[in-house]
Amino acid sequence: MPDGHEIRRLDWPAPDGEPRGSILFMPGRGDAYEKYLETYEHWRRRGWRVTAADWRGQAGSGRFGLDETTGHVLDFALWIEDLCTFWSEWVETMPGPHVLAGHSMGGHLVLRAAADQELDPKPDALILSAPMLDVHPEVLPLPVRRLLARIMAGIGDPRRPAWKWSEKPGAFPHGRQGLLTHDADRYADELWWREKRPELVMGPGSWGWVVAALGSIRGLRRPGALERVNLPVHILATSADRLVGFRAIRRAATRLPDAEVTYFGPEAAHEILREADPVRDRALAEIDRFLHRLAAK
Repeated sequence: MPDGHEIRRLDWPAPDGEPRGSILFMPGRGDAYEKYLETYEHWRRRGWRVTAADWRGQAGSGRFGLDETTGHVLDFALWIEDLCTFWSEWVETMPGPHVLAGHSMGGHLVLRAAADQELDPKPDALILSAPMLDVHPEVLPLPVRRLLARIMAGIGDPRRPAWKWSEKPGAFPHGRQGLLTHDADRYADELWWREKRPELVMGPGSWGWVVAALGSIRGLRRPGALERVNLPVHILATSADRLVGFRAIRRAATRLPDAEVTYFGPEAAHEILREADPVRDRALAEIDRFLHRLAAK
């Protein structure tokens, strides 16, 4: 980055023949790009160039917290700046059309960068997987949650964890798989990567992260913010999501000028692209149709 901070990136092998276009994929909070290798290969086989990167401060791109596992940031604007810098350089070297994709927090940041009209050049399309357009509990008004988070961040070090990870330090919390995927093998794949590459391990977010997240969520709710995203958007979402707000995603889809949504129910948890095959296959098929229409223009 311009300030010298190093961001880890992955350029997946090029497809056979002439590429149909290029996809930049940004993972979620606490994620690493290794979790989505299956998806990159799926897109490669369908003719797309694929690049992925970490967010500054997580996975292999450093830390800002008090320890090696707490995810901390004071302002999502830092990540937006990184994304815009990366995007501008990436577009220059990759064949179009250029698609920007993100999962969970990555989906939030991708959408916010588009809403803020900071991306130059403008993407040809967005793909959002379970975008973090709100966090639970949705039933509690956002201003109340923001006030409580600011109080908690102010009465101690904002870099401290905002929630407990596990009763046993370093162990994964009980029931974590149920929040993410019904597919035991894909969940085990994540654990395998974390064992092989310990630098990927991340647990809770900090109170600083919570304050920054709720502030950024509020920004996307402002009148006119999402209405400015005048480009094709495909959204994957599940009503059974226990990590991000499903109601917020549904509201956002009605505000975006050119959005289509693939909805799932209890058959899908948060990580739709890492779900059991019936869910994942349907999700990828809908994205394939979306990308086919884009490439055919």
